[in-house]
Amino acid sequence: MTSLFTELKRRNVFRVAIAYVVLAWIVLQACETLAPALHLPEWVNSLLVFFAILGMPFAIFFAWAFELTPEGLKKEKDVDRSQSITGTTGRNLDFTIIALLVVALGYFMWASQTNESPSTADESADVAAPTLARFASLLDAPDRAGPSIAVLPFVNMSSDVEQEYFSDGLSEELLNLLAKIPALRVASRTSAFSFKGKDVTIGDIGRELNVAHVLEGSVRKSGTKIRITAQLIDVEHDTHLWSQTCDRTL
Repeated sequence: MTSLFTELKRRNVFRVAIAYVVLAWIVLQACETLAPALHLPEWVNSLLVFFAILGMPFAIFFAWAFELTPEGLKKEKDVDRSQSITGTTGRNLDFTIIALLVVALGYFMWASQTNESPSTADESADVAAPTLARFASLLDAPDRAGPSIAVLPFVNMSSDVEQEYFSDGLSEELLNLLAKIPALRVASRTSAFSFKGKDVTIGDIGRELNVAHVLEGSVRKSGTKIRITAQLIDVEHDTHLWSQTCDRTL
């Protein structure tokens, strides 16, 4: 057992394993951060995790069976022990591991600051302020249908079917909040949700529900990250009056 441990250490198997794990973690975190911006489906993260786990035994095997020499990669059994440079390779791997750990630590600190600042209350205020200002001007707008709006079911953009309940629930919450504004006429949930999954224009929806404005949006989930996009549309002119994108941790 002692000789096996010594041989594993000499062949830098432990160093390769550590470097592989840290690098895989960095790649997965980077993908999770960039996935919403790149509109990647949720299964991409799962696929990366699968390949990361699958690649671990191969990395350990190559570290055991092969050695990097000045002439290139050779089988370990073909390398003369007197000419072996595993010590130099080990030191290079140590530097690589330290560099990867610094990157991982930097990402961890950045992610912690991003999640903590601004506070939830400040974020809610930032989102609510332009929304309230827009609806204030909406209530004063003399349009054909008066101050009226329909909240369409938000589209689930992720591959997770369970996410459908979250997007529908979000639409219902928005509808209920808007319904509390006395001067604003809000189309019923049943009427608005009857257009879910149908290829109907905003103009047709507005005429059918007799509303002047439509609120629609989408929900994307990637790992523990959620991106919600909401858009306020003028039915008569089919133009966007306001749009907001919110990125949050689930």
